[in-house]
Amino acid sequence: MNGDWLVRGRDGRLSVYLFSQDAVLCRAEHGPGGPWDPPRRVGGGQKLHPSVAVGQGSDGYAHLVAWRPTVPGESGLVHSTHFRPRLAALDWNPLGHPDGRGDRTGTPAVAVDAQGRAHVFVRNASGGIGMLAQKEKGGWDPWLDLKGRDVQEGLATVTGESGRVELYAAVPGAILHWSQEEAGAQPVLDEALEAAVRPGTLRALATSPQSTTLYFTDDSGHLCAWRPGAKPATLLTAAGPGPVSAVRCELDGHDCTLLAQRSADGRVAFAAYPTEQEAAGAWWTESGPQLPPDAVVSLTLDETERVVAATSSPSTGQLLLTRRKEEPGLALTAWQEI
Repeated sequence: MNGDWLVRGRDGRLSVYLFSQDAVLCRAEHGPGGPWDPPRRVGGGQKLHPSVAVGQGSDGYAHLVAWRPTVPGESGLVHSTHFRPRLAALDWNPLGHPDGRGDRTGTPAVAVDAQGRAHVFVRNASGGIGMLAQKEKGGWDPWLDLKGRDVQEGLATVTGESGRVELYAAVPGAILHWSQEEAGAQPVLDEALEAAVRPGTLRALATSPQSTTLYFTDDSGHLCAWRPGAKPATLLTAAGPGPVSAVRCELDGHDCTLLAQRSADGRVAFAAYPTEQEAAGAWWTESGPQLPPDAVVSLTLDETERVVAATSSPSTGQLLLTRRKEEPGLALTAWQEI
C-alpha cells in the first residue's frame, strides 16, 4: 500500500486498507475506540493487481487507486472513493493509462487537495510522471505529462496545509519535487536535490503552513529530512530498510513529529522530535513483538487525537494495533491483534 493505510474517517472511526489476493479489503471499528468489524471488499468484484495507493482529504474521505488487468498484456488504473468506514465504497471507476494503453508502469500515488479533488500520479513508459486530476464537479481532466526521467518506484505525495498537492520522486542521484502554484493548477517541477537515495524510502508530511517535509534514507543508511528551499538534515540512522510512517501530534504540550518503522530486528521502532527541529535530535525506541519481514507500519490519530499505530503482514494476515496511553510521554498500550 502506497500511502497511509490506517486512517480516521470523518465519523471518528478508524479503518485499515489491506490488499488480499486480487482485492482491497477494509476493516473498520464498529464505533470509535470499539471492536473491529470483519473485512469488507472495496469497490465491487473487479480483480486488481497488487500495489494500491491510498490518500485522504480534509473531508475525511479515502481515495484508493489500483491497477486492474484489461486485455492480455495490458492494464488500466481504477479509482474508488470511501466516504465512511462502515459504508460500502464506490465501485471502481476506470481512469485509463498514462500512455493511452499498455501494461503497468509503476505503483501509483494519490493525494487529495483542499477542494476534495484526487490527484493520481504514476510513472509512465518514458520514465517520467503522468498525472490525472479530478474535476471539482465530477469527472476527470485528461492525463498530463509532468516530465522527469528515470523515475524510481516509491512516489511520495502530500497535501500541504495550504491545500495544494505536492509530489516527490527519486531518480538516480537526486530527488525531484513538483508543486502547485495555486489550487487546481498543474504541478510543476520546481526543485531537484542531489542525494543518493535508497529506492522505496520516500515519505512526505505537511509540517507547517509553508512547508512539507520529505523523509528518505540515503545510501549510507541515514534517515534524512528535506524541505524544499533548504538543505536536507540527517536525523538518525534508519531503523530498517523500508519507508517510515509519520504523523504530527501533540506530546506533552509540544507540536511533535512521530516516526515509525519496522526495525532490522523485526519490531516497530518509534522516534519523536519537535516538528521541523531536526537539530534537536531523535532516537529509536522499539515496541511490540517481532514481525515478519514483509510487515509494514502506519500511524494516525484517533477521535481523541491520541496516536494509533498498526502493523500489517500480507504473508500471515496478522493485523496488530496499539494506542498511546493517557499519560505523559509516549507510553503505548499492549499490541493487540484485531
